[in-house]
Parts: sequence; C-alpha cells; structure tokens
Amino acid sequence: MQASTFYMSLPTPFLKPQKPPNQIFITRTTNTNNKFNSPLQHYVFHNARSYSIHRNNVTNHKLCRLDLLKVRAVAENAEGSEASKPREVVRKLQLGVMFGIWYLLNIFYNIYNKQVLKAFPFPATVTAFQFGCGTLLILFMWGFRLHPIPKISKSQFKAIFSLAAIHTMGNLLTNISLGRVAVSFTHTIKATEPFFTVLLSALFLAERPSLWIVSSLVPIVGGAALASMTEASFNWIGFGSAMASNLTNQSRNLFSKKFMVKDEEALDNINLFSIITIISFIVLVPVAILMEGKLTPSYLQHAVSYMILEMVSPVTHAVGNCVKRVVVIVSSVIFFQTPVSPINSLGTALALGGVFLYSRAKRLQRKPKVA
Repeated sequence: MQASTFYMSLPTPFLKPQKPPNQIFITRTTNTNNKFNSPLQHYVFHNARSYSIHRNNVTNHKLCRLDLLKVRAVAENAEGSEASKPREVVRKLQLGVMFGIWYLLNIFYNIYNKQVLKAFPFPATVTAFQFGCGTLLILFMWGFRLHPIPKISKSQFKAIFSLAAIHTMGNLLTNISLGRVAVSFTHTIKATEPFFTVLLSALFLAERPSLWIVSSLVPIVGGAALASMTEASFNWIGFGSAMASNLTNQSRNLFSKKFMVKDEEALDNINLFSIITIISFIVLVPVAILMEGKLTPSYLQHAVSYMILEMVSPVTHAVGNCVKRVVVIVSSVIFFQTPVSPINSLGTALALGGVFLYSRAKRLQRKPKVA
C-alpha cells in the first residue's frame, strides 16, 4: 500500500505548506476505504503535533491537496449557507410586503380610475395626467438621489422610444376599456394576455409552444368568451380596447426580446420604466389635447411591479399577476356592487384558472432536461 502525507498549518495558506509549531499531519492512501487503515494513521490524525513530510508519490500529494481544497470549500459553503438563512427570510418577507403593496395599489388604481372616468370620460387626458404624476415622482427620485440617474446612449434611446410608444398605447387602451365596461370585465379580458404571448412568439420568434401550454390556453379563451356572453356591461368598444391593450402589451414584450440594447448597456428595471414613463407623458400630452382638448397616479403600482420582476423569475411574476387580477376583480365587484351571474363567474374563474395553468406549463417548459 502506497502512502503520501504532508502537513498543513491552520493559520497559513494551504497551497504553501510550511513548518509551523503545530502541524496537522494528513495521510492519503491508494485504498478507497475511508476508514483509518493503520494505527499510525489513526494516531497522526488525532495526535498531530510535529511531524515531517513524506512524499513517496507526487501524484498522491497533489490529490491530497485537492481533497483539502474540497474539504475547505465544503466547510465554507456550509458556513455561507448558515449565514444566508436570515437574508433569505428577510428577502421572502420583503417580497411578501411588495406583493401586498402591488395588489393594494392596483385595487386603488382601478377603483379610483373607474370613478374618474365615469365623471370625466376623457381617457387620453386621464392617461396623460397619470404619466405626468409619474414623471414628477421620477424627477423627485432622481433629484434627491434616491436612485442613480441613468446615462442613455443613442441606441438605447431609439429602442426605449419604441417601447414607450407601445407602452403609451397599451395604457390608453386599458383606460378606454375601463371607461366603457366594468372593471371586472376589463381584467377578465386582459387575463387572455398569454394567448397573445404564444401567438406572437410563434409568428415572429418561431417559438413552438408545448402541448401543456396550448392546453392551458383553452380555458383562458373559453372562460373569456363565456364571461363576455354574460357580461351585463358588455360593449364592443370596451371589449375591443381591452383586447387591443393585450396585443400592444405583448408586442412590447416581443419588441424587448428582439430589439433591446446589449446586456452590457442595459438599464436597471426602475430606470428603464422611469424613462418610458417620461417619454410616454411627452408623447401623450399633444395627443390628448388634439383628441379631447382637455387638460390618479398609476406610476407607483407599475414601478412596484417592475421591482418585483427584478427580484423574481418571470413565471413567478406571472403567477402573482394572475392572483392580482383575482384580487382586483373581487374588490371591484364588492365596491361597485357589479351584478355577476353564475355563468359569468364561471367564465371568469375558467379564464383565470387557465392563466395559472399557463404559468405552470411555462415553468415546466423551462426546466432543463436531465441527461
């Protein structure tokens, strides 16, 4: 049996063995048995004081060093995992609070928006005012250095401007729908976003959806159709605007995938959304004046949404968005006392259930295949 041993000093780097006063005697043998093979090995492991290095085999010596590296790495990983537990708990609590704030802001935004649009039926002006409030908050954030001011290149501005134009159209169409139909119906129609995601991805990105994803679209489309047939406040403008907002929002996501700037130049999510909000305000003000001749903030709830997206995966964000729609629909029905028939409730539940199944199917699709 061949043996190779060397010592290692605890207070010195283990890649440069020296002879400190107290040496730890390490022995490696070619035997694969992990137990001590001799009384001498047992002794040197438990009574390491001062011993010399025996190098009968250079290869074994290197292997022994490798083992020490592995042992030290495991020990450090164990300590790191223990230290990361409190941080993980804090992160989960933070996410829970942020999801709660996101839902509360959505409830407030949709109910307040509906009340404003009923009394002041000018959706372009209302949308421009919302972007204006967001712009003031952004300038306050940058002015007091609450968030770093971004530096934008020409290539970035071109891509972001296109995204802002689509974002503006999506928000305007949503407000048109909210002004025409019940809040619950608007969000039931907007729950069909996954259908447009799959359709546009297949047409422009050549992405083939899995069978599970296609199956999840059936209750989404069927539930939305059932809810539309039994919706008391149904009208084509409200329905068409909600559908068109889905198309523009998913086009924005598609455009982001194809034309966004390089990763090394990318902005963080907060600054990206902030710049989009400012551009949307500048673009929409003249449009509102021309359309309505008239001169609620939504910025906070969208900003929280972007912050959550930065912290979690897109699938988790999609599931949270699905739950958010349930919360908004139930809250609006209770607040406005919207009449809801059993069939209408069934359609809404089917559509939202389909969105949840779609999110689960996307998660299954993204799991790497085990060889």
